[in-house]
This record gives sequence, structure tokens and C-alpha cells, in this order.
Amino acid sequence: MYDKEFLMIPGPTPVPERVLLALAKHPIGHRSKEFSAILRRVEEGLKWVFQTKSDVHIYTSSGTGAMCSAIGNLVNQGDKVLCLIIGNFGKRWAKIAKMRGAEVIELEVPYGKAINPDDLKEILDKDVNKEIKIVTMTHNETSTGVTNPVKELAALIKNHGAISVVDGITSLGALECRMDEWGIDVLISGSQKGFMIPPGLAFLAANDRAFEVHKKCVYPDFYFNWTDYKKNLEKDTTPWTPAVNLIVALDSALEMMKEEGLDNIFARHKENAMLLRQGIKDMGLKLFVEDEKIASYAITAVLPPEGVSVPDIRKTLKEKYDITVANGQNDLKDKIFRMGTLGFVSRRDVLTALASLKETIDELKK
Repeated sequence: MYDKEFLMIPGPTPVPERVLLALAKHPIGHRSKEFSAILRRVEEGLKWVFQTKSDVHIYTSSGTGAMCSAIGNLVNQGDKVLCLIIGNFGKRWAKIAKMRGAEVIELEVPYGKAINPDDLKEILDKDVNKEIKIVTMTHNETSTGVTNPVKELAALIKNHGAISVVDGITSLGALECRMDEWGIDVLISGSQKGFMIPPGLAFLAANDRAFEVHKKCVYPDFYFNWTDYKKNLEKDTTPWTPAVNLIVALDSALEMMKEEGLDNIFARHKENAMLLRQGIKDMGLKLFVEDEKIASYAITAVLPPEGVSVPDIRKTLKEKYDITVANGQNDLKDKIFRMGTLGFVSRRDVLTALASLKETIDELKK
């Protein structure tokens, strides 16, 4: 059936009708007073989601653009960067840092596990000369369905004196993440996840500690330059042409988020994820991440049953039920499938997906 597709992937996520209608409006001038008023309102809304008093930069890019901005405005050649890796997106931090000439140290754990704060503390304690300048991490690793203990990790990094850089692309607007309270120095996110709008915008907030490090960056990025964005934001504008309609849509999405409230948003994501996980277990399927303490509330990774392939599960769900779920990535391709409960997802959606998955598995087992 046409126009009934439902996305249960890490992103893009479903977009509410109210937001789609805002997106469909005719573009307005990005140097107009009308747009400046919207930009100011969106800026305050983003601060509310990020739980920060720091400026939030809005980039016309995917979330990876914000990752490049973070590294490109902090790292000089030869700087030591410690990358905490629990999956594909943790590895991306290391790749970007290496391309900027950083000396990268990797603390990697098996997929399906989270970083143990004791392991991070051991590395930082050995760095008696404080050579480690930046520590990167992923809050919610959608390639595996694991959530890192960011609050504890950020506290250790702050105590050491390094700058914490956190990928909150699939956690902001879905999971509790309090930038200022937790002492996170740089936090990034993207539009097509918990913010419930299409891809095309990335967000970055940097506190005063991080900005002081930025000032010492010899060759900061041109397009993503923090200083340029800060100067322009003070005038309620952007240094380059922004994605006007996406920002208008974001204004509408933030209004919806405020109506629901952050605590209610977090509770909804948790309830939906737990409902999905329990339903999957009731079918006799195995979860890739069994430990509830580190299991993501945004994405759930599932092992296929014996004799049934991941491609067949995904194909049947798409063709018969118009439900799109994600494959595994890299080493996990065709070994797991991933079901999202991120963004504009309700209990009804989860129950429908579970019923469809059960019929799919039963059919493929015949």
C-alpha cells in the first residue's frame, strides 16, 4: 500500500504532520527579520534540549558534519586524542581525528558492551603529564544498541583536565543528557533523529572550556568555524546560507517537544523500547544487548532465529507491512537487524511492528 511506510531505523525517523506542513511553506529570506526571529527561537529551544547555557551552532549538514566541526576546531597536528569506541560511530571519531593529524589512542570494547569507567580512569591516571587533550565518545551507539555511561565518563575526563566531546546524535531528544550538569564540554546532534525532522541539520554546543581550546587551534575549519558562528549568532543570523525550511520545521518540532516535556519524552522512549524488547523476547528471539543497564532506548538490535536470514526479514517486513528496519553495519551486517523507537514513535507503532515481525518470522520459518 502506497504512503503507509513506517521507519523503524536509527534515522531518518518518522516526521509529524505538523512538522511536514511547516516544512512545506515557501522559503523566506535567510537575512530577513522574520527568519532571525525564528532562528532566535530555535536557538533557545535547542539550548533547552541540550540542557545548556552555551550557544548551539546549527550547521547545514548531516551529524558527521558536526563531528568534523568538533575535531576541526579543537585539534592541532600531533595532539593526543583518546577515542572511546563501542561501535561504528565511535570509530568514526578516530578516523576524523587521524585525518586532522592527531595522535589517536583507542579504547575499544567488544560490540554490545559499554565503556567501563574504571578502564577510562586507568588510562587517564597514567597520563600524568596531561598529554591527552581530547576524549571522544558516543552516547548512544545505534550500530549496536548500546548506551554509554556518559555522566560518569565525562566526570572523569573533566577531573583529568581534557575536553570531552560527545556524540549525542541519537540521544538528544530521546535519552537523558544534561550537558552542563554532567560537565560535557562539546555535545553534538542531528536533525533526523529525536528532533523529528528530515536529514540536513547538525547541531553543536561547546562550553567556555572548549572554546578556549578552540582559540588555540592553528587551522580551524572554514565552513564550520566556531568563531564565525558565534559572531553571527549574536546577530541572530548564520555565516553561510542555512537550510531555511528545515529550520522552520525544527521550530515546529521544538514546539511539540516542549508541549510533551523532556521528562515525558525520555519516559516514552524508555517505555517503547522496553515494550519492544519484551515482545521480541516473548517471540523467542535473542537480543544482541542483553544487559538492560546499557541497552539503548532508541534502537534495539536483534539476532535472527536459526534458519532465517536478516535480508529476508527486512525484505518481508518492507514488502508485506511497509515497515523498514535496519541491517547491521560492517562486521554485524546480516548478523543482526535493528529496530528503532526513536523520535515520533508511539506505543501503537511498537505493537504494530511486533505483530508484523511475528507474522514475518512465522512465515519465513515455514
